[in-house]
Amino acid sequence: MISLEEEQKPVIQQKGDYGVVAITKHGVEIARKLGHSFQNADVYYMSKFEKGDEQEKDIQMFTGSVRLLLPSLFESYKGLIIIISLGAVVRMISPLLKDKKTDPAVVVIDDIGEHVISVLSGHIGGANELSREVAAALHARPIITTASDVQQTIPVDLFGKRYGWVWESAEKLTPVSAAVVNEEKIAVVQESGEKEWWHYGRPLPENIKVYPSVAEALLQEPAAALVVTHRNLVKEENPILHNGVLYRPKVIVLGMGCNRDTSAEEIEAVINETLEELHFSRKSIKALCTIDLKKDEAGLIEVVNKNGWEFVCYSPSELNAVKIEDPSETVYKYTGAYGVSEPAALIYSGAEKLELVKKKSGNVTISVAIKQY
Repeated sequence: MISLEEEQKPVIQQKGDYGVVAITKHGVEIARKLGHSFQNADVYYMSKFEKGDEQEKDIQMFTGSVRLLLPSLFESYKGLIIIISLGAVVRMISPLLKDKKTDPAVVVIDDIGEHVISVLSGHIGGANELSREVAAALHARPIITTASDVQQTIPVDLFGKRYGWVWESAEKLTPVSAAVVNEEKIAVVQESGEKEWWHYGRPLPENIKVYPSVAEALLQEPAAALVVTHRNLVKEENPILHNGVLYRPKVIVLGMGCNRDTSAEEIEAVINETLEELHFSRKSIKALCTIDLKKDEAGLIEVVNKNGWEFVCYSPSELNAVKIEDPSETVYKYTGAYGVSEPAALIYSGAEKLELVKKKSGNVTISVAIKQY
């Protein structure tokens, strides 16, 4: 808990590049949503709106005036996303302004999340692009007032944020960003994830080409690369990351069944073992799907809550509507469905086939699919 007093500088715990601040009931809901969808964002809101899961979600609460908190946030973060009225924000940050080359990006959101306004450091600080990404995540309208908004290219550190993509490592963000801005030869390799990530209403810049595989991109010897995939690269593909960023789209769907009272630890162990066998990244898991008989299964609920995954349950009739390779009379006897993990993964993913049909391990049965877009 951060206590704000006039004579004392607040001690914040910065983990990400962006700070999200809210002081109202509706603002808190927006802040929590952004904290979940933006990989590199720390959330701050007033303690009177405490929900009980703040420690688990690394949310920092404060008491007292937000005006006393802003100076610490202003000097610590690359960008601030503030859900407070524009006039109030302008008054609070005006004494903090130093130089457009060093001031953080500041974006303001109205209390019902309709407008996302680029307020400070639009181009150099990235507030314009941040506004677009935040607006897309909230289905809101970005408000950008700079006259020469010309940087219509891929924002490397925000690429895919609106869809929940996360990057594997921040090591190459700066040099890859420089290559993009300087219009060098850029390869985008996309094997999975949302395809409609280009939102400028015009063709991609000529220096940026999209390839379906790492092998094809390597043949073109790009200056930098953005690689979007759920799988772990093999040794021969690693050169693409010498000046490249690896993004993990949320596409892995886990279909799962388990015996009653199976521990979260056993479920996690099976998931980790399965992903290692498939050479898939855990960061790309989107959802865990099962039968509605398991909607109150403590181990499953603990796992999805811990990892922030979607938890989706289907009725036996929904599961039985899907054709599967290995229907089971035994499973039908106990659940009313001829299969659980297989059809659950297929329904959610929209895939025609499974990456892993079905594996039984201890008390857990797991199937894996890749969500189609």
